Amino acid sequence: MSYTNTPQNRVKWKYWRLNGLSENSTEQSMSDILSDFSQFYILLLLSEGPIHGYGLIKEFKKRTGKTLSAGTIYPFLQKLEEQGLVKRSEKAVGKKPKIIYSLTAKGKKFTDALFKRFAAITASAIEPSLQTCSSCGVRIYEGGYIEEIDGRKMAFCCVHCAAAFKEHQGHSHHS
Repeated sequence: MSYTNTPQNRVKWKYWRLNGLSENSTEQSMSDILSDFSQFYILLLLSEGPIHGYGLIKEFKKRTGKTLSAGTIYPFLQKLEEQGLVKRSEKAVGKKPKIIYSLTAKGKKFTDALFKRFAAITASAIEPSLQTCSSCGVRIYEGGYIEEIDGRKMAFCCVHCAAAFKEHQGHSHHS
């Protein structure tokens, strides 16, 4: 799913950011979250374990290089909490307790389904650029080994598969 910068989409994304998760079906919520990478990434960080709001902001910046504002994160966390996907608890840290956010069982089920859907989208996006090892059949994303055999450039996952292929090819020619 890609974002096209049109007036209609800008209105949709503004509405989404102001209102958080819709109360429509889980399917619609997944589509909306996949359309907003920052919200998707917040859910990814929450899936890794309990974390406080400032920790989410810091980790988001560390991993993406982008700044996530408190005005973005806390309303989204509140909507997740209202939908029963996230719970908050207090943890004593110094004089002021920190609010820790974690996924509920419903939230874990939701993120599992969301991440499976994202994996399928990602797989379909990279599929055209994958090569197949001519020896073992493994799919190669990058870093494969290319060798010319009988005038044809062939892809292998490693030099060992290339050697095995050539050895097998040599045996089949002698038979």
